[in-house]
Amino acid sequence: MLPTEEQNNLIQEASVLISQASYCVALSGAGISTPSGIPDFRSPGSGIWTKYSPMEVATLSAFRYHPDRFFDWLRPFLGKLTGADPNPAHIALAKLEQSNFLKAIITQNIDALHQRAGSKHVIEVHGTYQTLTCLECYQQTDTDQKLLDALQIDGEKPHCSYCGGLLKPDLILYEEQLPADKWRAARQEVMACDLLLILGSSLTVTPACDLPLTALGNGAKIIILNKSHTHLDDQAAVSLHGDLAETLPLITKKVLNEKE
Repeated sequence: MLPTEEQNNLIQEASVLISQASYCVALSGAGISTPSGIPDFRSPGSGIWTKYSPMEVATLSAFRYHPDRFFDWLRPFLGKLTGADPNPAHIALAKLEQSNFLKAIITQNIDALHQRAGSKHVIEVHGTYQTLTCLECYQQTDTDQKLLDALQIDGEKPHCSYCGGLLKPDLILYEEQLPADKWRAARQEVMACDLLLILGSSLTVTPACDLPLTALGNGAKIIILNKSHTHLDDQAAVSLHGDLAETLPLITKKVLNEKE
């Protein structure tokens, strides 16, 4: 779908801001990965939490006391994660980083699609499915194909090869704190930036939703690209609603002076 005249103006404004920024950082949420077929958590009808109660399947307590429920929820979601490919929005961000217009990506996503698109400096504040940690001996294990296959078999639960304890995928669940090193790195990037791109985030999940306020408080500008409105739209230098897989590549083309 061709952008409207108003959208074209906003795309141009966003490209100018990115081109002129000294230190641009991105904050990405679920909306950047929905074009890849990964459902978000809160959209009416399609969001994961419209079908499951997070307090029943995605808390640390639920994992410890009812791991079967957790893995019953995780299996179909994991299938979507492992079957997804980076979309044009992920690729556009990787191009911006490769051309030194983007310094870092802070992501709330656990799908590793930024890295698969070619981005190098990615801070995963909500964890990843690519490693697991034993709750008994704390040994960390890579999620190789054999383990992925086991995770997707009904009734199977992964166990530690060192002590036999239950392995927990390194996704950050409710009741867990964010990894201190990742959160510290994310805050440092936001404190350093003069432009923050907010991509596909509803800005409702704490503490990640506080990062734009930190940027604004330090005098940075923000650009919001999201399908729906957010509570910070009126504080953004540019707020553009639409499909990220369509709008972000158009912005990137202008930044990089690529021909249409």
